[in-house]
Amino acid sequence: MAKTSPLEFIQQVRTETAKVTWPTRRETVMTGVMVVIMTTILALFFLGVDSILQAIVSALLKLAQ
Repeated sequence: MAKTSPLEFIQQVRTETAKVTWPTRRETVMTGVMVVIMTTILALFFLGVDSILQAIVSALLKLAQ
């Protein structure tokens, strides 16, 4: 495998970076908002599931006493 000089490597990186399609500011903000919304929905879902399981376990423990 051929060795690449640091200068040549930087040039290759710049060339490849120029090929990337970067998201617009609007796309970035919309993606961030969607992440916050989905995280909140999942947090509420798992809070509900955890509460239900806690109630079931508490009821079972009361029966065992």
